[in-house]
Amino acid sequence: MQRHGQVIGVGAEAISEYKRLHADVWPQVLEMITACNIRNYSIFLKEPENLMFAYFEYVGEDFEADMAKMAADPVTQKWWDVCMPLQRPFDTRAEGEWWAEMEEVFHRD
Repeated sequence: MQRHGQVIGVGAEAISEYKRLHADVWPQVLEMITACNIRNYSIFLKEPENLMFAYFEYVGEDFEADMAKMAADPVTQKWWDVCMPLQRPFDTRAEGEWWAEMEEVFHRD
């Protein structure tokens, strides 16, 4: 199992819409998250900085292949088309990232 932490900004004017969307995530999107071996997925918001932190656990064998599978899904693509304009990715994110991946510096079960 791999733990992932990611961070992204969100526009102040978009916070209520982002919360509304995530209070009722499309069932097909949730099914694809599960099919791509993601578990224990949470998104947190820190205001007034308007930062979102995502945490999830990947339980599969090939993260890149599972992420490619998710990215190829038409329903997921439509979901991203709705959500991505609300987000403010960091200029310092790695090439190919939207949410910036974070380094795990401590963990204790």
